[in-house]
Amino acid sequence: MSVEVTRLENGLTIVTDSMPHLQTTSVGVWVNTGARHESVREHGVSHMLEHMAFKGTERRSALAIAEEIETVGGHLNAHTTHEATAYYARVLRQDLPLAVDILSDILQNSVFDPEEVERERGVIISEIGQAHDTPDDVVFDDLLEAAYPGQPLGRSILGTVDTVSAFSRDELQGYMGQRYLAPGMVLAAAGGLEHEQLVRLARERFGDLPRRVTNGAERAVFSSGERRKDRDLEQVHLALAFEGPTYGDPDYYTAQVFSGVLGGGMSSRLFQEVREKRGLCYSVFAFSWSFADTGVFGLYAGTAPDHVAELMPVLSGEMGRIGEDATEEETARARAQIKAGLLMGLESSSSRAEQIARQYMIHGRVLPIDELVAKVDAVDAAAVRRYAGRLLSGPGLALSAIGPLAGKDGGLESYDRIAARFTH
Repeated sequence: MSVEVTRLENGLTIVTDSMPHLQTTSVGVWVNTGARHESVREHGVSHMLEHMAFKGTERRSALAIAEEIETVGGHLNAHTTHEATAYYARVLRQDLPLAVDILSDILQNSVFDPEEVERERGVIISEIGQAHDTPDDVVFDDLLEAAYPGQPLGRSILGTVDTVSAFSRDELQGYMGQRYLAPGMVLAAAGGLEHEQLVRLARERFGDLPRRVTNGAERAVFSSGERRKDRDLEQVHLALAFEGPTYGDPDYYTAQVFSGVLGGGMSSRLFQEVREKRGLCYSVFAFSWSFADTGVFGLYAGTAPDHVAELMPVLSGEMGRIGEDATEEETARARAQIKAGLLMGLESSSSRAEQIARQYMIHGRVLPIDELVAKVDAVDAAAVRRYAGRLLSGPGLALSAIGPLAGKDGGLESYDRIAARFTH
């Protein structure tokens, strides 16, 4: 594999990883704008733009876009995160020019036909309703709201019914014109391709993108707090969060390994103690999410209402114990899981294109696999124990809970009681 990088005169960056043995190519445009770049009024606009991108351009109808890519056996997709929006295609290697042409067309020439806007508005409002009916999704939106109250990072990616209902065609077109600018975009591809071919295609199709630089996101500040929703469900869904590392934090990889030891698989402490030994949960895991200027380290558990009171001290107890007796054996096991995930991702052109695009947007370069593996291998049991102390002595705890919260034995404890269990 060979990573190559070229920056065009207008600031657009082309990043490729050639995989000559593949007959397919994954190519996409990653835009440095997402939900956390939106104002209150704009809440959900990035996600709606993602939807509207495939609804017709000056040259192609929505049907023509679908037919052209599917005629060659390819597919198009997109997704929105808090910090980026991505539009990507996977095609046979000889069809790379078509994929780039379609991507450039939808990102520069979308017409935002009023009928399509209204139709897609309804689709997104239905999506919001579906999300609200999925408690194990809502609990994570509520967790970020509790951790970052009143801040863009604390708002959902989908937006609200009110904000989505209010977006006009001109507002959608205006936001794209303000944020979709060459210096904040990466054209990334992996698989069967030649770098210079993609550079030529990029100059032809994206050379007229404006060079202006967009404004950054509002700085996020982690906060303590909770969001509780007492609902008539079969389970209680719980999520806890501590302030975690940014992408550039020296503890970024420590947090990933710590997450694996605590709740990253069937051999992890939470799975063994909470599910296998006590039978308190079907699903329990730890996670670490990083952003440009903050991060979240968290726990999730879905449990029966009558198990809530017993569950919380078990979760806090396992976090405390890992800071005292994390072993080299379980740390090595967590490291192996992370490294396997990294290396397996190299076998998929789609995963590799996503990886190199994100790394370039975050670090300004693509990190060599050997460097990533070395960073993971540098995390030992002592680092895992130390990181537990960092979490438990941090600025506070965010909590979200959805379901029948009363249960037996008092149900879910007060926020102050829970926070006291998880702080030193």
